[in-house]
Parts: sequence; structure tokens; C-alpha cells
Amino acid sequence: MKIGLEAEYWVIEESGELATETDDLATVSDYVVPEFVAPLIEVQTPPVSSTAELRREFGSVLKAVRDEADEQGLALVPLGTPLARESLDITSERGRLLERMYGDDMEYAMNCAGTHVHFDKTDVVRQLNLLTALDPALALVCSSPYYNGSKLASSSRAAVYRYESHSTFARYRDLWDYVESEEQWEARIDEQYTILQIIARERGIDIGTFTDHFQREDAVLTPVRLRHRSPTIEWRAPDTALPTEIVRLVGEVMELMEQTTYKDVVVGETGIRSTEIGVPPFPELRGLSTAAISEGIGSLRVHEYLTTMGFDVTRYHPVSKQIEAGWTLPHEEALRLRREFADALWEDIDEMNGTA
Repeated sequence: MKIGLEAEYWVIEESGELATETDDLATVSDYVVPEFVAPLIEVQTPPVSSTAELRREFGSVLKAVRDEADEQGLALVPLGTPLARESLDITSERGRLLERMYGDDMEYAMNCAGTHVHFDKTDVVRQLNLLTALDPALALVCSSPYYNGSKLASSSRAAVYRYESHSTFARYRDLWDYVESEEQWEARIDEQYTILQIIARERGIDIGTFTDHFQREDAVLTPVRLRHRSPTIEWRAPDTALPTEIVRLVGEVMELMEQTTYKDVVVGETGIRSTEIGVPPFPELRGLSTAAISEGIGSLRVHEYLTTMGFDVTRYHPVSKQIEAGWTLPHEEALRLRREFADALWEDIDEMNGTA
């Protein structure tokens, strides 16, 4: 099973302030692309066949962009949010269209940095349902407890991205229920795509402009997506984080995903068995996901669930647990934390490349 990775990172100046110009960083590799707000970039990998290969490719691209950033007096930061309140400008046409449709809710997406993992499409229903059931694994790499200077959750990115939106848009960002067939998934996508077209038309966006920038499969921003053009199953639940932690997580998830080629995914008694993978009923899973977002691996029930699903929780050291501050975070402290974790990322990249 081939996998690919997309990880978003904030770019900061030496002071810790978010950078306003990052276009040059995208010139170092075809696998570095600008995001829809200026201080955010995405680092990608080509499809690979193993975690060892993923580590090598990811480490190589990260080192190239890190070194170029250093030449410009910039640095990359592996935090799920900027920590402090920021005023960010949208730089892409798709982003501006989303802002017209989402209105004030767009702020939540603008202040979030996540990790997206693509798995080769094999048995679609089993893969969609397993990744849905693995949503609480986001707890292993939570990287920002602060949003707009206030302590919010172990993964403040997931908390605001999923739960703070108006009900009209929550369906495009929150976790969806298990599916019984690929046709059922496609019917859900058709329904939400039609609704989004109606919203766009109400906001004065003509159908041609809408379809130029929004395809059926990328109109929803849920934690699990089916991508036909790739073709892959995409997992979007985790925060951005230190790359060694991300590769460790992807490796463990990949081992489980490979089992879907010969094991059924069934709702019932949770656990990995010889002929099937048991996942909890969706209402129970929702509770686990909420606890994972709020408490991270500090939640005993999340810890027990992930252990039952085969994860070695003791190997993870989420950034969120390393940030100790009060309920509010002064701007200067946010800048200091950005610099601190930019340094941690620098060292982690060297570890990825075997040069630490």
C-alpha cells in the first residue's frame, strides 16, 4: 500500500512574528506549495511504499525548505495554531471564495495547520470506516492547546475547526458516520456539494467560478475523505507536529490500513482480531474523539482505546503536553513558544535525516 503525506507549517521571522512573504520557499522543491494564507506552507511527499521511505523523502524535503528559510531569516513551526490572535490575509482565489461562502467562520480554517495522509484506495468501505474509527489517534500528535491566546483544548485546531462553525458548515468539517457502501458515501458527497452550490449562488458566486475552484471530492473538509483523482483515502484528523512523531503515527496507521485487504471492519467489540477489526459504535466513537480533542492522551479512556487498537501510546510526546502556561497566553509568550518549537523542529529534521 502506497502512502503520501502533506504537512502544513507556520513560517515565522526571527522575532517569532508570522512571516508575510513565503513564496520563495516554494521554489526549493516541487513538493513545497503555498497555502491560502501567507505564513502557512505545505510540505508534501511523493507516494512511497514504506515508513522508511516516507521518513527519507519527508526528511529530505523538510531539510531543503528549512535551509532555504534559514537563509532568509525565517523558520518553520510545527504548531496546530499560531497560539495568539493573528490577522491573516487570504492569498488564493479558492480561499477568497470560501471566505465569501463561510463568512466569519472562515477564521477557524485560516488559523489551523494540519497533517493529511493519503492511503492507496483498496477496499473503500473498510478503509473509510477504519480511518473514521481511528479519529481519536489525533491525540497522539496534538500540538497546540491555545487558540487566539486562550487555552481551549489539547488540539485547539480540531476543536475550532470542527465545533466552532455555524451549523450550516459543521457538516463540511466534522467527522461523518460509518458507511455501508461506497454508493452511500457518494450520495452524501452529492448532497453536500449541491448545498454548497446553493450557498455559493446565494453569495453571488456564479456556477462557472464555483466549479472552477470546487470539485465534488474536495468541497468537503471532513477528517476522512475519498479522493478519486489520486485515487486515495485521505486522513486529515491530526495536527501538524514534529515530523518524527508524524512518521511514527503514519506507520502505525498504515499497518492497520494494510489489514483491511484481508480483514473486515465491524462495529462491535473493539480490537484487532485474526479475521476482523472491531470498531466502536459511532456514538461511542464521537465521545472518544471529543475526549481526544479536549484532553489528548491525558484521557484514560482514549489511552485505553488506542492501546486496544494497537498503538504504543508510550512512544508519543505530543507538543501540547510540553506547553505549560496559564489559561491565557500573552503575545510575547506566544512568540517565544513559536521560536522554541521552531528550534525543536530544526533538531527533529536533523534526526529524520540521520544528522543529529
